[in-house]
Amino acid sequence: MTEWNHFDESGNAVMVDVSGKDVTSRTAVATGSIRVNRKIMDAVLGGTVKKGDVLGVARVAGIMAAKQTWSLIPMCHPLCLRKCTIDFETDEVNLEIRVFSTVKVEEKTGVEMEALTAASVALLTIYDMCKAIDKRMEITGIHLVTKTGGKSGDFSYD
Repeated sequence: MTEWNHFDESGNAVMVDVSGKDVTSRTAVATGSIRVNRKIMDAVLGGTVKKGDVLGVARVAGIMAAKQTWSLIPMCHPLCLRKCTIDFETDEVNLEIRVFSTVKVEEKTGVEMEALTAASVALLTIYDMCKAIDKRMEITGIHLVTKTGGKSGDFSYD
């Protein structure tokens, strides 16, 4: 089982030992979107959702999620995040809200999971805050956009 780095020689799940790795600057960007109906889009953009500022709350939820990824995903290392931003694009024609999460660290391991978790939780927060209007929202396309730093080098989704 030596080709799998999350298992020991007996097949037990383990956290990867990063103690011998170099600290490098690492960044990850993740995205995803939520499809909504016209009523939800208008309420979000107009600030009339009864639960409050949807995108503001989703931004905070995404940042909080990035900081807690290690406690949610088994085998993730706790990281000292240096930056986490959550940005939104609204597409009023296709009725989609897209989230972009950017996470940066200076660490021995990457931040892809933190960026993906942040994007996912931001989208789930939008769903939660708007579900009283309509539950037929659809979260789609969550994926890693780019990653820089570390032994495996840079990545771009293209």
